[in-house]
Amino acid sequence: MKPLTLRPDLRMIYDWISPSSRVLDLGCGQGELLAALQDGKQVQGYGVDFDVANVVRCVAAGVNAVQGDLETGLCEFGDQRFDHVVLSQTIQAMRHTEAILNEMLRVGREAIVTFPNFGYWQNRLQILKGHMPVSDTIPYQWYDTPNIHWCMLGDFEELCAKNGIRVVQRVVMDKGKRVSLLPNLRGSLAFYRVARD
Repeated sequence: MKPLTLRPDLRMIYDWISPSSRVLDLGCGQGELLAALQDGKQVQGYGVDFDVANVVRCVAAGVNAVQGDLETGLCEFGDQRFDHVVLSQTIQAMRHTEAILNEMLRVGREAIVTFPNFGYWQNRLQILKGHMPVSDTIPYQWYDTPNIHWCMLGDFEELCAKNGIRVVQRVVMDKGKRVSLLPNLRGSLAFYRVARD
């Protein structure tokens, strides 16, 4: 898959990955990002997904992937085995958010984390109207959502500071475009590159 065909959020992650690096994609889905990275940047990619059907699709597409439950940790991976560890739009669905963030930086030199920004103005407006938000980045109703830990930019940055994790770079987007003015209010999706101090 060519990088230009990637969704804007995956293209942002693609651009942050170094050529010829070792990448672990947690919650890799059908392997679109890893396939593009293998083709365009010659990375050594490895994916983990809970859904066996996604793993089968990855393998069929030539992407190394295994079925696994991220909640149990990443004990099968050695320390600093990867250059980049990606967790895209999944951290808000994790029960043990702090643990997975620390595990990502145990097995990788750098972590890339993306999540829907709960502080986005359209989410706030829906709350003011008496409803839980539903949007492109939060596509579920309150009663069937896999998401259990909503956060805003400041919440994630506080979690990083608490764990001695440095924010290397932050980008906030809405509808595939970068947002710089009032990002916590105007951005629907947050992207972070983080590393140990």
